[in-house]
Amino acid sequence: MLLSVVLGLAGLYARAFRWRWLFPPAVRPPGLVAATMIGYMANNVLPLRAGELVRIYAAARRLREAEPLGATHAFWLVAATLIIERVLDSLAIVLILATLIFLIPVPAGVEWGAAILLVIDVAGVTVLITMARAPHLGRRLVTRLTARWPRVTQTTLAMFDTALRGLEGIRTPAHAIRIAGWTIVIWMLPATASWAMLRAVHLDLPYVAGWVVLAFVGLGISVPSAPGYLGVWHFAAKLALEIFGVASSTAVAYALIYHASAVVPITLLGWLYLLREQVSLGEARRAPTPVA
Repeated sequence: MLLSVVLGLAGLYARAFRWRWLFPPAVRPPGLVAATMIGYMANNVLPLRAGELVRIYAAARRLREAEPLGATHAFWLVAATLIIERVLDSLAIVLILATLIFLIPVPAGVEWGAAILLVIDVAGVTVLITMARAPHLGRRLVTRLTARWPRVTQTTLAMFDTALRGLEGIRTPAHAIRIAGWTIVIWMLPATASWAMLRAVHLDLPYVAGWVVLAFVGLGISVPSAPGYLGVWHFAAKLALEIFGVASSTAVAYALIYHASAVVPITLLGWLYLLREQVSLGEARRAPTPVA
């Protein structure tokens, strides 16, 4: 169980290290580990994945201290990198599920969920590629939609250009190689953590069972839900173990223990980083966004 907890936390540190390479080459963002831990902690105590906004706020706050960027530019630059991260994670989940289809009988509902997620990913990737390849089309669209309000046009174009700059990281070959390597590490660590927890509760299942739990839980929590993904996490883990013939009551017990081993340490560590950064969770929640 201790190994599972350590591997789960290591996965978050790896995620913060990968996040560094999603920024443009000229930008050196500090405090990404702290922002990642604070954001995931906030997801555990706030509904609808509000921790993502807290995470952007925490990272943008530190970025403004290190780089000559205004609040608006820092916010949208960080937000752009986080959008790319979410697209990468969604594509990874779809790829894992597509591989598992050849190894285990994946329920039809999960296949449909993966298909919907794939459609969303394709749409997101298309928009990002269009922004990178033909930014003039995006600027033209913004200008047309806000033509009646010149100040809104100016502000929106500035946000668009800042978000466009956020795509430079993944387009840089040296960054892309590191992003690919860290992405593999990011998914291997939690998969091994879920398998280690299976061994901890004396469920002698193959290593692929850890990947099944990870993929099902990842697909389930991709939709905004209750704080800490209560209910969704447990249902997804239970569904994954039932494929291997685990009794429903045993699967639920595993889901409860696995969920607690992931949520409690992250929440405690996130609060410690919150105190170290000298910012309160209420401040992050109430912080006005540049749009407001």
